[in-house]
Amino acid sequence: MYPKLFEIPFIHWPIPTYGLMMVIGFLAAVSLIRRLSTKLAPDPQLITNAALYSLIAGVVGARLFFVIHHFDQFRGNLLAVFATWRGGFELFGGVLLAIAVIAFYLWQKKLPIRRYLDILAIGLMLALVLGRIGCFLNGCCFGKPTNLPWAVRFPYASHPYRSQVNPDLARNRSEPYLQLPADFFGYVEENGLWYQRLKPYEDLTKEQKFLVEKGPYRCLPVHPTQLYSSANAVVLCLILYLFLRRSQRIVATKNTSKLFTKPGQIFSLMFILYGITRFFIEFLRDDNPFELDSLTISQNISIALIVLGAALMFIFKKIKPDVIASGLSAEASAKAEAKQSHV
Repeated sequence: MYPKLFEIPFIHWPIPTYGLMMVIGFLAAVSLIRRLSTKLAPDPQLITNAALYSLIAGVVGARLFFVIHHFDQFRGNLLAVFATWRGGFELFGGVLLAIAVIAFYLWQKKLPIRRYLDILAIGLMLALVLGRIGCFLNGCCFGKPTNLPWAVRFPYASHPYRSQVNPDLARNRSEPYLQLPADFFGYVEENGLWYQRLKPYEDLTKEQKFLVEKGPYRCLPVHPTQLYSSANAVVLCLILYLFLRRSQRIVATKNTSKLFTKPGQIFSLMFILYGITRFFIEFLRDDNPFELDSLTISQNISIALIVLGAALMFIFKKIKPDVIASGLSAEASAKAEAKQSHV
């Protein structure tokens, strides 16, 4: 686990691995979206601008969603909301706000929103592939203990370890998985109150370090749910891309009566497929608290995404393809032909 990749010298600013993987995922997604949308936009810079706005919205949305979800951690210290270098992002919030910002930008620029959203769905899944690897390196979004051969053990004081040595009433777990002796804990003062915390690794004795690394107090092996999510995103990215290619071939024959051929339906399919897979992956995770109907907030949002995707699928099937898209395609084609003639 590498939550911090390195620290910038002199200013001592840590570079979080999770944030770096988010940026790499964003750049990969932008590159793919630009490549897939060459026939839609006369100016590729429009795609880059939309992507930059979505990145800002994604970071703000992910942080805001985390703060709202875990607001008790920020009571009495609202400035901690801006301490993003300590971690604390939730992907759902980032994705939802980013989609809203992109849709508004496309509408403002009079670009074919539904066609772009189809391509955006593929880019989002590619970004998710790398983003979830960042979660794995950070140690967040961890899974339940398991004895499967591909289970992973996280180090002392990691997110999974802290969860395992403490009860979690939000997940109906009144006893910790690991019963650590009291001398592994210390107390820290925050806002005039004292809280029990794990001792930093460097404060442990040599014997204690052995016990948490190779002895009975080491972290229990858990499902690598971050890698499950990353692999799931790879599959969904490929499925959506194949549907996009199929849609383009069918539209070229002017036979738009088949399923997933209308603009926006691939974007709708992303909501359905991701909602279903995320709902079931959540059963293997051990970090999110149970909320409504004994389901996590992510599972409840997944159900909403499935319903939303099905509704959009029906709506987009009834709406005729926009005229703007055709005009842009013609303009883009004309520019491409002009460039070809100059060559």
